[in-house]
Amino acid sequence: MKYVYILESEAAPGRYYIGLTGDLKARLARHNAGEVAHTSKFAPWRVKSYFAFSDEQRAVEFERYLKTASGRAFAKKRL
Repeated sequence: MKYVYILESEAAPGRYYIGLTGDLKARLARHNAGEVAHTSKFAPWRVKSYFAFSDEQRAVEFERYLKTASGRAFAKKRL
């Protein structure tokens, strides 16, 4: 199972991060421990939304979509 997730910074509200993982709890722990360079300065993080996929390719495509301008607009309006 692959998960596409959206994190929201508790330290900087309105700051989001989109990622893909096979273990959501462990990945969130890494973000909050400062082990991910891109998210370390805005920790702590909380999960805003996540989506489970049994097909890894679809998960990769959905993550890629969410990182586009139209995907960000979709997430802001619908999620």
